[in-house]
Amino acid sequence: MSSSSPISSSHQLHIHLHLVHIDNPQSPPVVIPTATMSSSSTQKAVAVTKVGQPVELITDRAVPEPGPHEVQLKVSIAGLNPVDYQIRDYGLFVSDLPAVIGFDVVGRVSKLGEGVTGINVGDRVVSQAASGPGNKHNALQEYALAKEGFVGIIPDSVSDDEAATLPTTVVAGVVGIFAVLQIPAPWTDAAMDFDYSGTTLLVIGGGSHTGRHAVQLAALAGIGKIVVVGGNETDLKAFGATHVLDRYGGDEVVLQRIKDVVGDDLVYALDTVNPPPGQVLALNALSSHKKGVLARLLPTGPVDESKVVGKKAGFEVKDVYGSSHANPELGKAFWARLPGFLEAGKIKASEYEVNQGLDASFVNATLDAYRAGKKVVKPNIHII
Repeated sequence: MSSSSPISSSHQLHIHLHLVHIDNPQSPPVVIPTATMSSSSTQKAVAVTKVGQPVELITDRAVPEPGPHEVQLKVSIAGLNPVDYQIRDYGLFVSDLPAVIGFDVVGRVSKLGEGVTGINVGDRVVSQAASGPGNKHNALQEYALAKEGFVGIIPDSVSDDEAATLPTTVVAGVVGIFAVLQIPAPWTDAAMDFDYSGTTLLVIGGGSHTGRHAVQLAALAGIGKIVVVGGNETDLKAFGATHVLDRYGGDEVVLQRIKDVVGDDLVYALDTVNPPPGQVLALNALSSHKKGVLARLLPTGPVDESKVVGKKAGFEVKDVYGSSHANPELGKAFWARLPGFLEAGKIKASEYEVNQGLDASFVNATLDAYRAGKKVVKPNIHII
């Protein structure tokens, strides 16, 4: 999930994923002794205690116990993203209070729920938190839960900090490209009949974390022409971009740069950074004689279609809700393969900065910066 502008309550209802917490008292979690397990029934957390007010440190939050097909994690690193300020300021995804924030979770497995396979106590894992009652999966707490199938074991070659930069932005790219644009994921049966080498993808926002990961995913899939607007040319071409275009000079100038590369054949575009007024650029880059699709990460309102010209075959604007839990088949397949992608260097970490401890003032300052639209280096909060 990726966003940086207020979202209306009706849109929240449209995209909100309702997850039911499974709790079967007849099937207690499998408990295996380990030094990482909690010796207390309560823990510290940073949470929204009142929507629209600064987050606060709470010290008496219950340590969550894993239900069937869940694992408990001793959280080592929590990552923040722009969506977290919307949780604080507007109550996005909040079903009850206090609401712990943070969707990027890295930790060690400390307990296994009934039926969990392929994961062991002590494994070092990365996960994207699920939205749901109680926020038991979210990152800014000492112990969190994760759903089996939505965690990746971190290879020895990858640090906790590197892994913590991935979940939200990588999954947004996975969902945007392989679910919303419906380019087949390369591990699916549909991939056998898809012409990746003859496909062009336009990515707007190559300087964003999601934009950079989208380029890596497109290259992983074997897309032949990956055209990126904005970002560091050296980095993006190392990730697999074939063309990196300057984002400055105004829409007409940038549009011509794009058309000089793609001609009138573009049918796939992903905008990772712009609110609706800026999304017109990608729409105008789409083909006039083939129906094109724009996947947008900021679905904060309608696009002014009067500014989109020449689309004789029409076009679609589709919203990206970058949750692997909302796309379970795709999400589970990706999480199962993520360790291998990391080991092979096909998915790479983003730049990050480290902050120590559950510091509510630091979290609030970071969320304020996101809200103001400032450039924020990915914050990794080490839970102590």
